[in-house]
Amino acid sequence: MIDEGQKAPSIAVATTSGETVDLAAPGGKVVVYFYPKDDTSGCTKEAQEFTALADDYAAAGVKVIGVSRDDAKSHDKFIAKYDLKVPLAVDDGALSGAFGTWVEKSMYGRKYMGMERSTFLIGADGTVLKAWRKVKVPGHAAAVLKAASDA
Repeated sequence: MIDEGQKAPSIAVATTSGETVDLAAPGGKVVVYFYPKDDTSGCTKEAQEFTALADDYAAAGVKVIGVSRDDAKSHDKFIAKYDLKVPLAVDDGALSGAFGTWVEKSMYGRKYMGMERSTFLIGADGTVLKAWRKVKVPGHAAAVLKAASDA
């Protein structure tokens, strides 16, 4: 599990925008947010909040990447349906495993493995500057932008 002050894993993340970012040496600040599933209510709201602030993130020199275990086709449909401005990345388990976001969950007494909604702010040198776990969506994208701008 990655925490604040640690180096991000050296994993090349390929996004839907065609860019590949090495989290251990991103060359600028990057926000990686993990979310459970494309086109579900909370995940859609989160993606829309990051999209609404996309220009502000760009002005602050911060890249934003959303990550889930959905496949590229699902990501493309999700982006098109909601006109998302934030690139998404497919996780084969390496990212969520390294960041400790693939966790045991429970619903109606049934236990299962799933993605914990979490966000990480990574500095240009690959150090995790801030980590948010068990994220509540409303206002989260704005709080992350403020932290990124202050860092």
